[in-house]
Amino acid sequence: MAVIKGEPTPGLTYNPNDLAYWDPQALAGEVERVFEICHGCRLCFNLCPSFPALFNSVDEHDGDVRKLTPGENTRVLDLCYQCKLCYVKCPYTPDDKHSFQLDFPRLMMRANAIRRKETGIDLRSRMLSRPNEVGTMGGLTADLANWGNRQPLLRAGMEMAMGIHRDKILPDFHAESFETWYGNQPQPVGDPSKAVLFFTCFVNHNNPQIGKDAVEVFSRNGISLGCPKQNCCGMPALDAGDFELAKKNAEANVAALLPEVGAGRKVLAINPTCSYTLRKEYGELLGTPEAARVAAATMDMNEFLWQRKQEGSLNRDFQSTPGKVAYHVPCHLKAQNIGFRSRDMMRLIPGAQIRLVEQCSGHDGTWAMKKEFFPLSMLAGRKAFEEMKEAEAETYATDCPMAAIQFDQAMGTRPIHPIQVLARAYRPGGFPTPVEPKKD
Repeated sequence: MAVIKGEPTPGLTYNPNDLAYWDPQALAGEVERVFEICHGCRLCFNLCPSFPALFNSVDEHDGDVRKLTPGENTRVLDLCYQCKLCYVKCPYTPDDKHSFQLDFPRLMMRANAIRRKETGIDLRSRMLSRPNEVGTMGGLTADLANWGNRQPLLRAGMEMAMGIHRDKILPDFHAESFETWYGNQPQPVGDPSKAVLFFTCFVNHNNPQIGKDAVEVFSRNGISLGCPKQNCCGMPALDAGDFELAKKNAEANVAALLPEVGAGRKVLAINPTCSYTLRKEYGELLGTPEAARVAAATMDMNEFLWQRKQEGSLNRDFQSTPGKVAYHVPCHLKAQNIGFRSRDMMRLIPGAQIRLVEQCSGHDGTWAMKKEFFPLSMLAGRKAFEEMKEAEAETYATDCPMAAIQFDQAMGTRPIHPIQVLARAYRPGGFPTPVEPKKD
């Protein structure tokens, strides 16, 4: 029996514009190679459910990855929810310049794309990959849609028809989107030449207040955030295996954002999944210099504000304090390797004490909404839930709005975005406890 070598096969590619990317035989060789490496390493045994499923299946076949059945391979694929933590932990990645060139999440994304190309994209995936359209429709009858999402009988019907778990808390819809609100406001106070906001589908339709608070924080820091026309970042489409939709969204966003980048502005994304997608996926997804320029100009909001602090230009006139803060670091923020800038910014508020929670919440895009994965998502997030509860905090925060819903599901408390913590801290009465005046 031939030994499976760790070195890349001729089928190695993570670029969807490469013809070999779509070759099932080329994929099969890479899957065997990567599964063999992961089975021998096992560094990621305690991350997502994919790895225990892989290791258990290989063990049942006497350690031979070539004996895995199609069903076992599919199970490993379906349990990968693209948190990217294995890439952060893996010592064999392209970013590490290792000869193995191992990128497990992108390999699973490739496998899913080929599968969907062969089998088609089901109705549930089509719906979940279009959050902007769903948000627009929900906003037309926001009160009715929100009421319906809380009715057990209607949710049971949704579960049967769409495979959305009946107990999963779903995002709220708003009749007025953030984009509409912004368009009705006077130009925010401040310098408009520094940055624009990538406000994301979720903020636009499901939680506009995060965007409003972001505009306030930056205005207080002398920056007028522009809000150019934008689409979904494309990550939900990538998760669904719909690469054509993902490319369409990416192309539209690059076209809209490129003039801003050309004028020297940074693109500040609210949701870590969106900033990750613009930064890490657009370059290969589109393979154009324009996409690379937008990727290079994309930042997390608090990453940008931290730079302002380092330059000595941050407004630190905080009026109230959040006290003890339990702060959850989203996986897609850690995967950007920028440090814990939201934590660092909240630490600047007098009286703030930050407890860091680094465990995955288990929501992971739309994965936790699905009937077959919702119970597992709650199990995957258990450590994060426990650490948040143990903090006994006065304020709960996370950069990921979907993770906030997952914590609400488990704890009955919905964390706010760190930019909202800053916005409230700037306001007298934003939090119950005022900042103590500085002593002379």
